[in-house]
Amino acid sequence: MLRGGMAAACALVLLSVGVALAGPDRDAPYAALLSGHVHDGRVDYAGLKSREKDLDAALAEMAAVDPESLSRNDRFAYYINVYNAWTLKLILEHYPGITSIKEAGSLLRSPWKRVFVRLQSGTVSLDDVEHGILRPMFRDPRVHFAVNCASVSCPPLAGAPYEGASLDAALDAAARRFINNPANTFHADGALHVSRLFDWYGDDFGGRQGVWAFIRRYADPELAGRMDAAKERTLAYLPYDWSLNGR
Repeated sequence: MLRGGMAAACALVLLSVGVALAGPDRDAPYAALLSGHVHDGRVDYAGLKSREKDLDAALAEMAAVDPESLSRNDRFAYYINVYNAWTLKLILEHYPGITSIKEAGSLLRSPWKRVFVRLQSGTVSLDDVEHGILRPMFRDPRVHFAVNCASVSCPPLAGAPYEGASLDAALDAAARRFINNPANTFHADGALHVSRLFDWYGDDFGGRQGVWAFIRRYADPELAGRMDAAKERTLAYLPYDWSLNGR
C-alpha cells in the first residue's frame, strides 16, 4: 500500500510539473531576455547580441512545443511570442551594421519570406506565422499591435511574453497604447491621421468605417472628443518609419 501510494504521489508530482512547464514557465528564458533588454518598446540589441545563445535556447524550447496541445488563448499567445522572438533572431543575425529590418532581406527575397522559423511541425517564414496562422486562425485585429517588426513605426515590443490567461487584457492594452500615442494617431486638417497598418490590414478591421470604429473604441477622451466632433470620417495614413527600433 505504501509503495503504491508513493507511486501515485510521484505521478501527481510529475503531472503537476508537466502542467507548470506547459504554462508561463515555458516562456521563462524568453521572458528573462525581454525584461533585460526591452525598455519602453525599444530593444537593446547590443546587449541582446551578447546573449544570442540564450535566445537560441529559448527558440529551441518554443520549437519543442506542440501548439495543438494548448488552449486557444495559449496557442494565440504562443504564436505571437514565436513571431516576436524570431524577429529578434533575424535582427541579431545581421547586428551590428543593420539599420532596418529590410536590410535583412535581399533583392530576391524579403526578410519576412525567409524560411527559418522552427516549429514542431516544420520550418516556416515570419509571413507564414502572421498571414498563415495568426490572422486567419484567430481573426483578431488586435494582433497587429502585438506582433513587432523591429521598426520605429511598429507597435512597441512588449517587455514580457504574452500569456493565454491574460491575453485579452494584454491585447486591449497594446491597442490602446499604440492608438493613443500622438505620434501614431491625431486629428488635424479635417482628417484622422493614423498608422499605415490600418491601410495595409484594413480588411481585418472591417474596412475604413471599421478602422474608425476600432480606433474610437480605444481612444482616450481627448482623441475620442475630436473624432466625435469631426464632420467627416476621413482617414489619412502616416508615413512608415522602418528604422530599427533599437535603443
